[in-house]
Amino acid sequence: MSKLLRKTLAVGLLAVGASLTNGAVAQELKVKFTLDWKFQGPTAPFILAAERGYYAEEGIDVTIDQGQGSAGAVNRVASGTYDMGFADINALIEYNSQNADKQIKSVMMMYDAPPFSLFALKSSGIKGPEDLVGRTLGAPVFDASYKLFPAFASATGIDVDAVERSNMDPALREAMLVRGDVDFISGHYFSSFLDLKSKGVSPDDMVIMLYSDFGLDFYGNSVIASPDMIANNPDKVAGFIRATMRGVRDVLADPAAGVAAVKKIDPLIDDALELERLQLAIDTNILTDFVKKEGIGDVDMDRLSRSIGQVAASYGLENTPTAEEIFTAEFLPAKGDRMVAP
Repeated sequence: MSKLLRKTLAVGLLAVGASLTNGAVAQELKVKFTLDWKFQGPTAPFILAAERGYYAEEGIDVTIDQGQGSAGAVNRVASGTYDMGFADINALIEYNSQNADKQIKSVMMMYDAPPFSLFALKSSGIKGPEDLVGRTLGAPVFDASYKLFPAFASATGIDVDAVERSNMDPALREAMLVRGDVDFISGHYFSSFLDLKSKGVSPDDMVIMLYSDFGLDFYGNSVIASPDMIANNPDKVAGFIRATMRGVRDVLADPAAGVAAVKKIDPLIDDALELERLQLAIDTNILTDFVKKEGIGDVDMDRLSRSIGQVAASYGLENTPTAEEIFTAEFLPAKGDRMVAP
């Protein structure tokens, strides 16, 4: 049995056990859900919601699989292999632009602030965007921050063509920065920060540029649903969101419990590392001022429209989807039921 299958079965068993305890609905809908990446701290809301039987209480028998990137998660849902997923909304924008006849919808925003960032070492002499000119950017070619770097360059007034590019496997990115093979890297803030720390780099020696600090309107990861799921099981889409929100609240109240649930799926994770990764995601990406005011899950449609325009320019998209073609709030609970403690 493969490692991934063992992990998938483990999530399923957790959900089954919880459903027996909580008295699950008699006729459950089987829902396959794909993550964007590995089982890590930031995926805790989904894992904890499954473990505590929240999906089962909504009549959902959920299977949660790890992913291989947001584009892959979108394609999994688009192909019908998965019913719902967790993916970068910007990958969804790119897909919908190219597939107007079978668009997928985002139904719940998780990362109100995106984790997109650039990292350099102070020893490089880089202090801000203007110092990136003539330097080399290193990242996997599919990295979201890398793909959106043209928008960062435009927003900060630098010539994107004056920056060299070097692509590598994700596992080599931070090591190449430390060795000096590249001058700066792009990546998710809560991952590159911890990976650099694990390689002996002090936070005081890091130069960090979050895209959200430079006037970019991007959103981050959200829950997505296939057209068939939305058309045929709208009540289960709403139920999935309600259950996930309960998981989010539980994780915000007790992040360590969320990491403990993830560790049951992948016993090899480093508890302390994943707790720190989760807390970084909470503080930087999830619990923003907008979320504290408006609650979990919704978006500002004007901001989303602006971000779609920035994505279209960065990716060179021929067709620009509207905000309504990307996100729908129709399955979200009322605002009062989405509020979280600040």
